[in-house]
Amino acid sequence: MLWADAKKARRIKTNMWKHNIKFHQLSYREMEHLRQFRRDVTKCLFLGIISIPPFANYLVFLLMYLFPRQLLIRHFWTPKQQIDFLDIYHALRKQSHPEILCCLERVIPLISDAGLRWHMAELCTKIQHGTHPAVHDILALRNCFSNYPLGMNQLHALQMKALSRAMLLTPYLPPLLLRHRLKTHTTVIHHLDKALAKLGIGQLTAQEVKSACYLRGLNSTHVAEDRCRTWLGEWLQISCSLKEAELSLLLHNVVLLSTNYIGTRR
Repeated sequence: MLWADAKKARRIKTNMWKHNIKFHQLSYREMEHLRQFRRDVTKCLFLGIISIPPFANYLVFLLMYLFPRQLLIRHFWTPKQQIDFLDIYHALRKQSHPEILCCLERVIPLISDAGLRWHMAELCTKIQHGTHPAVHDILALRNCFSNYPLGMNQLHALQMKALSRAMLLTPYLPPLLLRHRLKTHTTVIHHLDKALAKLGIGQLTAQEVKSACYLRGLNSTHVAEDRCRTWLGEWLQISCSLKEAELSLLLHNVVLLSTNYIGTRR
């Protein structure tokens, strides 16, 4: 399966080179395949590096057996492990949700517009009391996330660390690299969203829908397919309404839209 993925990724990259196609111009499935393959290759490279010393390969086999979630890619997980590991990863990213909401509450006094201050306070209160926010509640705040105090370039180090954990990215990097990784990751998701809106959610298989929801912050392993499609539709409404300067809202949307969705595990 990994070899087949590698051949498909090579075909896509070759076609991009021949026809001078940029990543954001690819179809949704091609874009998603390259994104996932890069993550898989990163894990494989790490295993390859630690296998270089003489006789280290014996230790590597032991480590893979003891730590399959950390060292093995999804192709080598059993169906039960896939569910269990996705639950573990979601529990890890959900730990950062209260911190992110607290950061949003702390910046409310810094918002110059009184109406936006009220909207932000109302949204935080709703989420903390277990209410799933409507799309228009989130989009009403887009101006707060395009510049100070919540624009991508204005986020402080603690906020970026918490957001990195929510996106399952390592938070153990200098602030400059954290900001770059968050920008890159969010931009890729935004490109995927535009391609998915063009394709149509109805064209996705059940597994593709659940994978798309999980990438965007929803623990879809325990949510019915129809609810996943509804949630993904709400996400796309927000994402496709945003400009590049407003992508900090898309980044925070991983928490805002997923925390209280019906059917998700607590």
